[in-house]
Amino acid sequence: MSRRILPLLLLPLLALAQATQARVLEAKIDKVTTAVATLQDVEVRLEWPANAGQGRLRLTAKQVVAPDLGYRFERLTWECPLQRGNAGQGWLCDGEIRSAGHRPLKLALDLATASTDAELSGGEARLSLHRNAAAPDLSRIDLVRVPVAWSQALLAQAWPAANLKGGLLGGSLDIEAADRRPLRVAGRLGVTQLALDTPDGTTAAEGVAGRFDLDFRKSPGLSLVTVDGQLQGGEILAGNAYLALPATPIALNLAARQQGSGGWEIPQFSWDDGDAMRVEGSLGFAADASLRDADVSLHSRDIAPLRPRYLSGWLGLFGLSELQLQGALSAHLVLQDGEMTAAEAQLDEISLVDAQQRFRFEGLSGKPVYSATAPVSSALHWRGGALQGLEFGKADLPLQSSGGNIGLSQPVTVPMLGGGLHFENLNLRPATSEHGMEFDFSLTLQTLDVGQLAKALDWPAFKGQLDGHIPKVRYANDRLDFDGTLTAHMFDGTVLVSGLSMERPFGTAPTLSADIVLDDMDLQSLTEVFGFGEITGALDGSIRQLRLVDWSPQAFVADLHTDPSWKGRQRISQRAVQDLSSVGGNAGGLGNSLQAQALKLFDDFGYRQIGISCRLAEEVCEMDGLSSAANRFIIVQGSGLPRLGVVGFNRRVDWPTLVQRLVDVTQGDSKPVFE
Repeated sequence: MSRRILPLLLLPLLALAQATQARVLEAKIDKVTTAVATLQDVEVRLEWPANAGQGRLRLTAKQVVAPDLGYRFERLTWECPLQRGNAGQGWLCDGEIRSAGHRPLKLALDLATASTDAELSGGEARLSLHRNAAAPDLSRIDLVRVPVAWSQALLAQAWPAANLKGGLLGGSLDIEAADRRPLRVAGRLGVTQLALDTPDGTTAAEGVAGRFDLDFRKSPGLSLVTVDGQLQGGEILAGNAYLALPATPIALNLAARQQGSGGWEIPQFSWDDGDAMRVEGSLGFAADASLRDADVSLHSRDIAPLRPRYLSGWLGLFGLSELQLQGALSAHLVLQDGEMTAAEAQLDEISLVDAQQRFRFEGLSGKPVYSATAPVSSALHWRGGALQGLEFGKADLPLQSSGGNIGLSQPVTVPMLGGGLHFENLNLRPATSEHGMEFDFSLTLQTLDVGQLAKALDWPAFKGQLDGHIPKVRYANDRLDFDGTLTAHMFDGTVLVSGLSMERPFGTAPTLSADIVLDDMDLQSLTEVFGFGEITGALDGSIRQLRLVDWSPQAFVADLHTDPSWKGRQRISQRAVQDLSSVGGNAGGLGNSLQAQALKLFDDFGYRQIGISCRLAEEVCEMDGLSSAANRFIIVQGSGLPRLGVVGFNRRVDWPTLVQRLVDVTQGDSKPVFE
């Protein structure tokens, strides 16, 4: 701007500077065009008092537009004292510059014969420009503690959605802005405490520091960028990826290009975080910034830092933000048109430990390979681990991949609970643009020891075995569905589990649904294990519409009753009467006091039938028994002499209260029946 306007005034200025009378010079220019910017409706006014050593210059422009840099200013005004430079050469002007919507800054201009120097400053921030008359299209810019917000318009050329919120820049840039040639910005920059975000909240940065060698070139149809530098500290959010950068430097190198309004292509990049991770390859993005193509290799000699530095965002989606990692890893991934076409990983003694003890894998090794096209074989194995506290042994998994699936090439049995989990098949389909990750498998439970299961889950000392065949287990849309029925043999009876499904099995607040049927359970063994008063006979029943949220019961319809076809003795101890009365909300429901006193003389009683039910909804249990009238329900129907009956009086019980009653019963803390 100044090299086109002010030279027009030089000759008049020479005269004005030596005039003995005051002079005023005014000029109006419709349009001033430079290689960098265009000024509309420019007005220049110079006042030079008589016999004065300096005049006063005022420059205004209705509009200033620098399209390549992305800058646009309205109603720009600069006013300053104009005087001769050193040794009477050139001109100096230093004053305040204002524009609509921006805070005032200070602009100092030095128009020497062979060069032009300008400095824009505000507080501690300083941006200096130097231009040599011998190379008028080349400008050098030096930055000292310049707010990154000053480069907002320039950043918008490459990333329109980014909003710079904080940070300081330092360094120097060379700007080439010749007519009919690409704009070029090159140099070294350092940044501290960088903060930015996007309106949709998907991308953000906070406290990022780094230094970079930059080279940016822009022509009407093509933009090119190269970056060579390092990042040090700070946080970055990009979609589901959250990066907590270490204090140690991370080397970053990339070359990128954009043709027209299309997406950016990165034919080459590298990210070097030492032993933690080195990533290199190429990327291609669509116009909406979505990842379209990729060919990326990753190497990690120590995967332990990956979770806190790079993986916590993704792992958090599955409730695994505190997952502990050990071992080494190499991987290669290929994407074409947004779909994964090939992937492989070399695992070396990897351990995965869930902080909430939901699972543990030890000694994961092998090289699983995924292919969307031609068949390829691979293998994976582990030394052992645990699921929900249930230990499992080592296993070798032969794998086959083709057509977008990867799965077992032959059946595999995983040792567990004294028996095994036999997988006849397993197929996994990685996530695509149309659906998330999916997998299915068939499973046979081979004589699992219920005693070991009970011990692992801190249950009472059950005995028995668990068998069953599930023809198909399907996972899709964050839901796990089981076909078939699981069968558990315990307490000389059978437990059948059907309709089993889980929502968010790998996420927060997993939800389990199932139907359970009990058949011919030996009551004497059952009550002994649970610390309940002794009852002889057989128990049938069901728990329908069971729903657990984060493993806590939220709803069910339970009905437990003795088997009327039982041919053996049916006796109930005084302690069991006491316990059932407590559960039913009745500590004295045995009839008149004379009968109660008489019954103290007996240790156990005959019964005809026992039954109790509970419908749980909204943390309230609606209770019932063999029969009911008004607010009463019969739990025990006596038989013989002395005849006994247990009646419940409280049909609506808060679930936490009922649970506490059951705990008290098993610990021997139920209230006595007889006073």
